[in-house]
Amino acid sequence: MTGFILGEKSEQSQTFNDKGERIPTTFIKTTNCYLLDITTPQKRGYFAVKLGFGQSKNIKKPVQGELTKAGIKTPLRFLKEIRLDFPVTRKKSLKDKVKLIEEDGKKGLSIKEVKIFVGEPLKTAALFKKGDQIAVSGISKGKGFQGVVKRHHFKGGPRTHGQSHSERAPGSVGMTTTPGRIFKGKRMAGRMGGERVTIKYLQVVEVKEEGLLIKGLVPGYRGALLEVIAEQ
Repeated sequence: MTGFILGEKSEQSQTFNDKGERIPTTFIKTTNCYLLDITTPQKRGYFAVKLGFGQSKNIKKPVQGELTKAGIKTPLRFLKEIRLDFPVTRKKSLKDKVKLIEEDGKKGLSIKEVKIFVGEPLKTAALFKKGDQIAVSGISKGKGFQGVVKRHHFKGGPRTHGQSHSERAPGSVGMTTTPGRIFKGKRMAGRMGGERVTIKYLQVVEVKEEGLLIKGLVPGYRGALLEVIAEQ
């Protein structure tokens, strides 16, 4: 299948596959995900969909305006645009399998036999199936300021021969007279985590009504927003 949806990281666990091998799993909750708008190349120069996910008590007026325009009464917490003209897990992009449709004055998308119109919720079972390869994107956990051993997996200094204070030090980082400076991008201590991470080629183990059970682990904390894109 070819699909896209927003979800939140729910639980990490383990299960057994058909061969009896134990595998790590992550459940991604995808209920309350709606199609808000469709961006076309004629309008803005690229092909994308805007999705809304989750529930919130208080939302800002611009967000309320977008929801009202799409005909959605549920106050959504997250709004996210997903580009469909970029390759995800293969060389071809999703736009090759997604078609624009319009019925009774409503804009929508046709993905094989599935039709989704603006303002309607996305059904997980209609867009994904067991065995699909997916790419999951999210914001990784923030680790704060960390040294080179934890941040870049440096080995560290020797633990004998008289050294007493440089076991986790990076060692020499400077240059000689020429060029006499430290190059940009040098691996040093600094802020770690809190960055957008995409993990590709994850496999769908089970498709449920309320979400996806996938093989492997995904970035972020429990409850973090995730983008799930499949191309099979």
